[in-house]
Amino acid sequence: MTPACVEDFRRLAARRLPRFLFDYIDGGSYAEATMRRNVADFERLELRQRVLRDVSRIDLGTQILGRHAALPLALAPIGLAGLYARRGEVQAARAAEAAGVPFILSASACCGIEEVASNVGAPLIFQLYMIKDRGFMEAMLDRARAAGVETLVMTVDLIIHSPRYRDMRSSLTGDQGIGARLKRAFEILRHPDWAWDVGVRGRPHVLGNFAAAMPDGAGLAQFTAWVSRNFDPSISWDDLAWIKDRWKGRLVLKGILDPEDARHAVDVGADGIVVSNHGGRQLDGAPSTIAALPAVVDAVQGRLEVLMDGGVRSGIDILRALALGAQGVLIGRAWAFALGARGGAGVTRMLDMLRQELLVAMALTGHSNIAAVGRDALILGDRP
Repeated sequence: MTPACVEDFRRLAARRLPRFLFDYIDGGSYAEATMRRNVADFERLELRQRVLRDVSRIDLGTQILGRHAALPLALAPIGLAGLYARRGEVQAARAAEAAGVPFILSASACCGIEEVASNVGAPLIFQLYMIKDRGFMEAMLDRARAAGVETLVMTVDLIIHSPRYRDMRSSLTGDQGIGARLKRAFEILRHPDWAWDVGVRGRPHVLGNFAAAMPDGAGLAQFTAWVSRNFDPSISWDDLAWIKDRWKGRLVLKGILDPEDARHAVDVGADGIVVSNHGGRQLDGAPSTIAALPAVVDAVQGRLEVLMDGGVRSGIDILRALALGAQGVLIGRAWAFALGARGGAGVTRMLDMLRQELLVAMALTGHSNIAAVGRDALILGDRP
């Protein structure tokens, strides 16, 4: 199948990846209501079609996270991407660089920050969690600086893991006895292309950024145990001062849904926020990010950069997010599906598809540049 949209990449990834990996990408927490809402609430936003406007020259360029971007998007931090394709984070970072968009490396990536940075020319953006082991945090910040990172994205909505039923059913989490191991082994045998490309040629299968903290191994089981010991539910806004004392680059907070929290982000001196519900993987029952976006934008009044993620599946969705005040979007599952389906070439193809879709949406709503897109691009009525 030749993929024509993000959903096509999703179907291809479902065929190529072992079930436990596909479900890890595709699933959300509990009943997945918020995850579904992320997509559905985009779909119900109607665009205002405009005609007889000169759209012969459309400029999609903008500024995202301190650098020029050819499109108003960045690749969101995705954990374990090195298990979707061989050295997956490197492949995705190269695709993003070629497309002229930022790449955000997850702290829980398979490829360490040094490996990814040595394979691209553009400065990396690095995502990190607030954890109890502050010595490790300081060391990680030092590694980020040494690798040329200019912007740090702190994920603030993962202080505790929310249950994900699909991961339990696929044996990725939960009981890890002989039955679970045999179930995963069977899935690997059923996907020989993946087993050769990633299972054999994609080694080492470790979480490179955390390897130093886990001398007995940095695989998924060790990482899960380490996370349960070190993710810190006691963190508060005061802890961000500790980060700002040690990080002099740009600081972005990812996981903001509430206007009051957005105002707090302004008060602590953050340079930007990402309106995010973790892709529906944390608090099931929370609002969709596109529904939460307008109130957050109104609360910060332009005092910091506002990005959003969650549910973005097309260039039309990107336009909808811009219309409601986002300066750009992060895409997560979209590039994970593309990587899992076709490697770095898939990510390149997916980004080009989004570019073409956004161009068409801009033209048919009468817009020639990103800065001109506002709420009048939508038919809102009584809707958010």
